[in-house]
Amino acid sequence: MSKPTEAGKSSGRWITAAFGLMFVGIAIAILYTSASDQPIGAFATATLVGWLGVDALVSAARNRRSLLSRIGPLP
Repeated sequence: MSKPTEAGKSSGRWITAAFGLMFVGIAIAILYTSASDQPIGAFATATLVGWLGVDALVSAARNRRSLLSRIGPLP
């Protein structure tokens, strides 16, 4: 097997960082648009989604696999 080139690694890191930013943005949107009758559920969901986004950003910076990439392709 051939090893990925440096350009391939770099583009993967950018994609991971982009997904991380997207998940952080989704978490902020969940908090902003959540109904006031379910504040705990919205906060828990936003926390989970935001945590996955921050993990993806940190993983891209440290050049390691994020939790999102470890769960594999979902149906």
